[in-house]
Amino acid sequence: MSDRQLPKIVVLATGGTIVSSGASAVQVTGYSIDKVRVDDILATVPALSDIARIEAEQISNIDSGSMTSAVWLKLASRIEALASDPDVAGFVVTHGTDTMEETAFFLHLTLHTAKPMVFTGAMRPATAVSADGPFNLYNAVRAAAAPESAGKGVLIVFNDRIYSARFAAKRHPTNPDAFGGGDFGALGLIAGSHVEYLQTPVKKHTVRSDFTVPAGPLPRVDILTSHADDDGVLIRAAVEAGAKGIIYAGTGNGSVHEASEPWLFDAAEKGVLIVRASRTGDGMTTEGLAKWQKAGFIPAGTLSAQKARILLQLILLESRDAKVAAELFSEY
Repeated sequence: MSDRQLPKIVVLATGGTIVSSGASAVQVTGYSIDKVRVDDILATVPALSDIARIEAEQISNIDSGSMTSAVWLKLASRIEALASDPDVAGFVVTHGTDTMEETAFFLHLTLHTAKPMVFTGAMRPATAVSADGPFNLYNAVRAAAAPESAGKGVLIVFNDRIYSARFAAKRHPTNPDAFGGGDFGALGLIAGSHVEYLQTPVKKHTVRSDFTVPAGPLPRVDILTSHADDDGVLIRAAVEAGAKGIIYAGTGNGSVHEASEPWLFDAAEKGVLIVRASRTGDGMTTEGLAKWQKAGFIPAGTLSAQKARILLQLILLESRDAKVAAELFSEY
């Protein structure tokens, strides 16, 4: 296949461990983003030229623990512009792992393109003797170049597995096999010469989404995690800070501590939308007690607290009606 016949994949870099460096080849924690950039990582994978025509752009170069919605908007707007180019076959986003699932889910909800959009990164810095970034990048480009990846929404490729942005989560702080899909597993895998899909997301996303890339900042939505001795002080603080929504990551099935419950009721009466999620990390948060439904509390369903926050932020741009929000949570 000639170079011209190869699919064109745009690599958009945001920073993260994949471009980080340590003081020695065995330093795999406590490293920092220094002088390594996406072009340096691409240069370590010459085999990429056999599978795609690569163009690279630097969107940001930050630790993803310091990710902001301003970077989300910049990244989404750039992909939106590039997606209209018929010569572009797909996208790879290199990103730090700490908030990769959040950025990926934001794009999953707001970008109206069927072209493959694949996130990847690394758990070990570029200077490590066992750096995982280059091969993750190679596999991500393979997935983005595969026709089978079209229409599946935003994907995360990590350690030979392909996950939907809807379900993927970082589940280990240091292990290279850091990502998982929880109860819902992976969409597929990359093995040998195969990019193999075994399932596809059914919840609304990308071309079927009602949301678009916002023109301005997102409304404030805070995540509050319940615990023993939870007394509602953070609920009051969130309301005073101007939160338009609160994600209450309760124990078990999104259970609300009795000392915090009056403050959530008070917040709801003031027009703050309340979403109950679970701090357990898996399963489905269901409706719960009748008094919570009467107050307009919305169950997060199978969304994590982090992803429920993103969905609620987008909903709040259009509506502050709890019934409307509840319907959209069931659709996404």
